[in-house]
Amino acid sequence: MDWIISDELGLTVGHLVGWGAAGAMIVGGIAPYIPQYRQIKKTQDAEGFSLYVCLTLLIANTLRILFWFGKRYEIPLLIQSIVMNITMFIMIHLCVNVRKKNQIIRSRERIFTAQPDETARWLGQQSGVTGGEKPRRFYDMDRKYFWAWTDFQSYVDCMLVFSVLGAAITYLLIEVAPFVEFIGFLALFTEAMLGAPQIAKNFQTKSTEGMSVSMVIMWTCGDIFKTVYFVIREAPTQFWVCGSLQVSLDVVILLQVWWYRHNTAAARRLRRGD
Repeated sequence: MDWIISDELGLTVGHLVGWGAAGAMIVGGIAPYIPQYRQIKKTQDAEGFSLYVCLTLLIANTLRILFWFGKRYEIPLLIQSIVMNITMFIMIHLCVNVRKKNQIIRSRERIFTAQPDETARWLGQQSGVTGGEKPRRFYDMDRKYFWAWTDFQSYVDCMLVFSVLGAAITYLLIEVAPFVEFIGFLALFTEAMLGAPQIAKNFQTKSTEGMSVSMVIMWTCGDIFKTVYFVIREAPTQFWVCGSLQVSLDVVILLQVWWYRHNTAAARRLRRGD
């Protein structure tokens, strides 16, 4: 039986532990990105961090918010999703600014839905169109440059479109139980695949230079904690199954850190000019 901490408030050790765990769920989700943010800010190099990590989490947490309307789960998990989305936009904002500063040759702006006047002006400059000639208007929806845009607003616009469409479909099918369950599974499976873009980037470069190892270690610890939390709190099955998959991918990234350690050290020396 729990010790009574205060007869007036009726607080118990169980309550305090529960609140602490809930707070850890909210704050613990964003904590791994603090060392990665600081590293990018310090080195002014964002190439080692995959923006697809941000895309994965934005989609996953947006779907998880929609899932809440169909099947209510604990409020701390809902708050965690909102806070995580804000954090991902902060990471994207930093990476976009850093990459802009590091551009040696100014290339054409890549944006989600190109503003006709801006794109026309660029095309006019390239084709030599001047005076009264009106260059053709162009909308940059090339899949090759999806999620590789050069302005922060494009990422916000993309997620706004996704959120509005998702909300509309969820509103229409909110009474269909299989659909709601599918949304929950899709949200958590997407989050579980969080490490996949980073694994692919590391494999492509054969190095983990630019990626914060502290971030990955904190990912692993956080994912183990939340998976245990899901089991103890009897969260929907989708939560703990996908949590287990996420831990597995974290372990793969840590193995890459060890496997590519020599390449990473060489890349670090090259960047420092040693």
